Amino acid sequence: MADLEQVEARAIELIDRYLPGAGWRFRWDNSRRRAGVCIFDTREIHASRPLAVRWNAQRCEQVILHEIAHALAGPRAGHGRAWVRVAESIGCRRERYDDAGLARESAPIVGCCPNGHEFFRYRMPSGPRSCSLCHRGFDARFLITWRRRAAQ
Repeated sequence: MADLEQVEARAIELIDRYLPGAGWRFRWDNSRRRAGVCIFDTREIHASRPLAVRWNAQRCEQVILHEIAHALAGPRAGHGRAWVRVAESIGCRRERYDDAGLARESAPIVGCCPNGHEFFRYRMPSGPRSCSLCHRGFDARFLITWRRRAAQ
């Protein structure tokens, strides 16, 4: 489990090293669906507080490096070749970080397809969804039934 103060200090140190004088800042957010995000308009790198408290410091650092690579590669780079070159040059291992376990434990909305595959959401889907594990694309035979979890 990472110490959030240490993670934040390390994030600021990495931003200062790789983005010196560029006006980039670090911020925590409360996302439960993604580990980090690079916001070009405001020059902010965000990391998920709920996920960071579940992870070790090395994993948190990789999230920060991933987002710094986005800042360095630019808004159009996505996860393409330019981003990969930058990411590798700063020590980012290019792994995907999220936490499906957190959603499984805490998401208030649970969906189930006719074959028993479960899906977890923080908001009720706005329209019908079908199971992507049972069939590619929408198929009404594999419609997901959504329900709210009982309060825990």
